[in-house]
Amino acid sequence: MAASFSYHSARGASDFLGLRRSRRGQTEIVYDDGIACRIVWRVITEVPDEAPLREALESAVAEMRVLPALYAELKRRAIAIEAIAR
Repeated sequence: MAASFSYHSARGASDFLGLRRSRRGQTEIVYDDGIACRIVWRVITEVPDEAPLREALESAVAEMRVLPALYAELKRRAIAIEAIAR
């Protein structure tokens, strides 16, 4: 993955999902609700192309309940994650 991507909720909420690389070159997903919750996950599954991750984030941020939608989208694509910061 060469670049970072970010998605904001289009329904007026402050929900944010981002895809980035850590300093060690690992892919990370960032969620922030704009109020009190910020979570960072490391992507464990080797994903040769970032397209499935981008699609999962886009689909999840479009839903009313972003976190459950994110987990469902990642599970559907067999992408494993682990929480590294809350």
